[in-house]
Amino acid sequence: MPNSRAAQVVSHAISTGYRLIDTAAIYENESGTGSGIAKGSIPREELFITTKLWNSEHRNAPDAFLESLDRLELDYLDLYLIHWPKPRQDAYAEAWKALVKLKAEGRVKSVGVSNFTVAHLKRIIDETGVIPSVNQIELHPRFQQNELVAFHAEHGIATESWSPLGQGTLFEDPDLQQLANKYGKTVAQVIIRWHLDRGFVVIPKSVKPNRIEENFGVFDFELEKEDIVKISSLDSRDGRIGPDPETADF
Repeated sequence: MPNSRAAQVVSHAISTGYRLIDTAAIYENESGTGSGIAKGSIPREELFITTKLWNSEHRNAPDAFLESLDRLELDYLDLYLIHWPKPRQDAYAEAWKALVKLKAEGRVKSVGVSNFTVAHLKRIIDETGVIPSVNQIELHPRFQQNELVAFHAEHGIATESWSPLGQGTLFEDPDLQQLANKYGKTVAQVIIRWHLDRGFVVIPKSVKPNRIEENFGVFDFELEKEDIVKISSLDSRDGRIGPDPETADF
């Protein structure tokens, strides 16, 4: 969403009860996001603000970090991520070392990655001895990346789901509609609850006030184990919607 809209959307999300706000340099809305944060009356320490290092800045991470911080008008970040590994560029390990240093210097509370595969994770861990706090990946019922999630669990890496609703492609699924009827919720709410019940961090995106509120209405129920299994059975080898981290070269 553009800067002009981000301020209002972020402000409404915070007033609804959201506390984690996720943005990135490439989204070109860090300034608007910062304005939306500033509009609210919630203490800064109660918010969790994430932004990301873009691919072209892998060898310039400290400066890119400060530029993002300036656009957000914040004194610190809670989480800074490498947005994509872009393996052909072969600079993500260098970028990771820079992020580790930023954390050591106290300029960001936690550092992690996004869209990293097991091979990418192993490399940065082997080269630095530092395990990312988070790997933010495409994850939804039709694309669950179970091997990667298992690696996360083994190494204490939080799994954070982007496109958790499958960009709306799941809303007509009959199994999910049946579960929505069972729980008296929308399909989106059932899917978000599935992520939470699986132990994932989930970041649904919406610019519509009613959808923002709907996506937040997931804390008054839990899925039964059999229904978690039913949703998990929707996984598909061909379920990826976004780019493949191994070949993405933007």
